[in-house]
Amino acid sequence: MTQILYGRQVVRQVLQEKGKARRLMLQNPDREIEALAKKAGVPVERTDKNRLNRLCGNGNHQGMAVEVQAYETVPLKDLIQNKKGKYGFLILLDELEDPHNLGAVLRSADAVNADGVIFKKTHNAGLSPTVAKVSAGAIDTVKCCAVTNLTRTLEELKKQGYWVVGADMDGQDYRSIEYDFHTVLVIGNEGKGISRLVREQCDFVVSLPMRGTISSLNASVSAGILMYAIDSKRHPL
Repeated sequence: MTQILYGRQVVRQVLQEKGKARRLMLQNPDREIEALAKKAGVPVERTDKNRLNRLCGNGNHQGMAVEVQAYETVPLKDLIQNKKGKYGFLILLDELEDPHNLGAVLRSADAVNADGVIFKKTHNAGLSPTVAKVSAGAIDTVKCCAVTNLTRTLEELKKQGYWVVGADMDGQDYRSIEYDFHTVLVIGNEGKGISRLVREQCDFVVSLPMRGTISSLNASVSAGILMYAIDSKRHPL
C-alpha cells in the first residue's frame, strides 16, 4: 500500500531518505526538490493544482506531493529492546483523536530522542498524511507501536521495569519527580483525559500548574512540556 504525502518540508525529508519515495509530483519547477529527486532516483511527474488538491484532500500541498510506501508500526518488543539512553522513555497516547496532535507529539518525541510512541489501533489517530505533515519528518524518525489494549500493554511494560506516569489535572507537580527510571508518559484524550482503566495502571499522576484563567492546555502542548521536563531531569546542565 502507498500513501501521498505533501508539503515542501515533508517532501524534502522523504526524498532525503533512501528508498522511501516512489514518485514526486510537482506543480511548478523547483530546483532544490528536483535535485533531491534526481539524487534519490525518484521519477518526477508534472501535474496541476487541481489534481494535487484531489490527491492531498486540501490545498495545503505547496505545489508538491510524493508517493511513499504506507507507514508501518513496530512491535512493542522493539521499543523495549532498543532503548536510546540509560532509562527507557516511551509516550503512550490514550485515544488521542486529532491527527494534528499526534503529529505534534511525534515532533516533540523526536526532539527529546524518545524511544517511541504507543497508541491504540482503534479510537486513536493513526499514521496519516496529515500526521506526517504536522510532524515535520518525525513520522520517519520516531518508532510507533499500535496496540489492541492499552491496559495490557502497560501491564507488560511494568513487567519489563517501566514506571507509568500519567498526565492529568489533579496530580502532583510534574517537577517533583526525578524520572530516574524507565518511564512511560501517558497522555489522555483531548476531551476526556486518561481513561479509568489506564489511570489505574499509573504509578504517578502529574499536573502542570495553571496560574492563569484557563484550566488546561492542548494535549500535544502538555505532552511536549512533560517530555522536556523528563529530558531535563535526565540531562541537567
